[in-house]
Amino acid sequence: MGPPRKKVRPLVRIGILLMSHRIIFSFVCCIAGVVALLLLPVLAKNTYISENALMPGSANAMLLSADVSDASKLVADIIGLNSNSRNVGIGVPRILGQRITKLGAEVSYHKFHPKLNKLHLLHFFSSHDIEIVQDNTSCSLPGVNTVGIIRAPNGDGKEAIVLVTPYSAVGNDVGEALSLGVAYSVFSLLARVTWLAKDIIWLAADTRYGEHESVAAWLREYYSPSFTLLDQSRDNICPSNGNVYELKQTLMIGKEVPFGFRRAGTMAAALVIKVLHEDKEVEDTVGIYAEASNGQMPNLDLINVVNYLAIHREGMRVKVEKFQSFMNSKCLKILGHVIELVGKLSKSLNPQWRFGIPAADYIEGAATLASSLSAQALGIPSGPHGAFRDYQIDAVTLMISPKVSLNNNAKQSEFLIRSGRLVEGVIRSVNNLLEKFHQSFFLYFLTGPSKFVSVGVYMIAFALLIAPLPVVAASLYSDANKPDACLNVENPSSSSESPVAAASILESWIWLPAAKTVFVIHTWAIAVSLLPYLLSKIPNHTPTSSLLSWILLSLLSLHLFYALLGSPFPSSSASQPDQQEWVVLKSVTISVTFIGLCLMSVVNFATAEIGALLLVPLCLMAQPLKLDLKARSLKTTARFFCNVVLGVTSFPPATFFLLRGMVGGYAGINIVDFWSWVESLWEWNSATYLYIVWVHLPCWVLCIHILLHP
Repeated sequence: MGPPRKKVRPLVRIGILLMSHRIIFSFVCCIAGVVALLLLPVLAKNTYISENALMPGSANAMLLSADVSDASKLVADIIGLNSNSRNVGIGVPRILGQRITKLGAEVSYHKFHPKLNKLHLLHFFSSHDIEIVQDNTSCSLPGVNTVGIIRAPNGDGKEAIVLVTPYSAVGNDVGEALSLGVAYSVFSLLARVTWLAKDIIWLAADTRYGEHESVAAWLREYYSPSFTLLDQSRDNICPSNGNVYELKQTLMIGKEVPFGFRRAGTMAAALVIKVLHEDKEVEDTVGIYAEASNGQMPNLDLINVVNYLAIHREGMRVKVEKFQSFMNSKCLKILGHVIELVGKLSKSLNPQWRFGIPAADYIEGAATLASSLSAQALGIPSGPHGAFRDYQIDAVTLMISPKVSLNNNAKQSEFLIRSGRLVEGVIRSVNNLLEKFHQSFFLYFLTGPSKFVSVGVYMIAFALLIAPLPVVAASLYSDANKPDACLNVENPSSSSESPVAAASILESWIWLPAAKTVFVIHTWAIAVSLLPYLLSKIPNHTPTSSLLSWILLSLLSLHLFYALLGSPFPSSSASQPDQQEWVVLKSVTISVTFIGLCLMSVVNFATAEIGALLLVPLCLMAQPLKLDLKARSLKTTARFFCNVVLGVTSFPPATFFLLRGMVGGYAGINIVDFWSWVESLWEWNSATYLYIVWVHLPCWVLCIHILLHP
């Protein structure tokens, strides 16, 4: 009797079973992943406050009409500034500084210069703040942020809450003046209360060089002060420029110019207040913007507090961004009615089954979900609050829109008191916290102001989409290693080695040509990702010339890599093992795609989700078009057209224009928009740029190689 046969483990049996039925398994998983994604609005939950210490609305509002009256006077003074005045850029800081001083709070001015808008090779891997400070020696008038600080009477100075109001120093916008009025009314109240446990920082951000830049410059100085002689060097470079002296003389309060940088405690949360004066709504509306860089979101409890106080205490309507084009989508309407019908049917079978929502709610939830998914995938902050999230500070932007014109003083006072009490309630809730936000979710998608999809739900769709990749890769590699698929069957006796030995050798090294091809393409992709930096050095370059140069240099570098490292295509006299080369190449390509998508899901899940929807079908269906044309059956013809469609739509520029057309229409689309979009991704340090160039583009090129395999 021979040795006992080793029993195969159940996990190995399952793997072999899935590999033997890879087509059915791939089809089922892809369909299930798409269905799970479409069902996310149905699976969304109502928001709730996880941290009991927040207690929103538990205390009565303390904002009085006297505070609003002073705020109205401030609004009138700001609007009354003469735009032709020589000191128009520093008129608002002077007024704010004087009023903050009268309240008994600390005031200081923070000068900053615009950040140089350029690409940098190490932008994604290291801090570039030092370079910004060293290179930015502009003689232009600096931006001036006005900072007011209230020290908490019952605190130890270790924590603070930040209130931000962006304003334009060179214009008299009514909405910006009203946002300053809302913040001042709350600040004047907090200057005299005794229940504060955290310091209050009011940052009036000068937006002459951009909303985000003014806040980011202040945060850089707050957390990473630069001890340089930059101001003296700039004064020496521009001796004839009297801007600095004029600035100091105008902003002088008493006998001092409060340019010394003041700090409070560690920031617990931040609120950015903006008022849209010209947008007429049915009722007073609060728009919440929460997306930060690379898909980061604030703790959901902060949004929940704003939503609860706005609706239940101030009677305002809360909205989040959604794609209006999706609201009129016929496909979504049909799908919504089907889901509503299924929900009614399930409820008739069992009243406890609560599946399905009204069609109108599904359409609105899908439009909001698509907007949230797109905003996170883009990786660019949706407001100045994004600068705080870079320092792990929870922050949101509140866009307040009144229902009527505020030219009437009574209407203006009513609006100021409602908006001020909303901000007061949020600050009071955050003031109750004994620690940072941590109880609620940080990873979520919004399907409405009071509905969300948590990470445990939306990960299911992504997991189903990428589940076939390792199974198909292993199955293809196993098929390519079979002796009958790799040996030269035309003349088996010509070899001096046994078939088993030859098969063993081929099985050990058959993956090397495919790995070489993948290495060549990914090395080329790294070179392509660095080309925009070189193009930015060209003087007087335009977006059109930059885009054309990028395309030509990419094609030229690909040809150069082929010449140096070898072309991935086999020679014309290919043997039987070479005919199986595309199978191994597809296996390695699928493996690399799986790794890239998994890594990207850790950095920015929304980008990985959209990438999986585009790449997974292309990678699974990729097969030489020549073989499908020779077969000429219904199955191969359908696969041929599917591969052509997937190959075109998965090309990054084509995907960009397709998605942009779906959201905003195809009118006015220009090919230069793609370059501007890519350039913005780089400049905002978005990891989506690295995914497109390092993962999506090389995997697409490899799939095209498989489709064009001779």
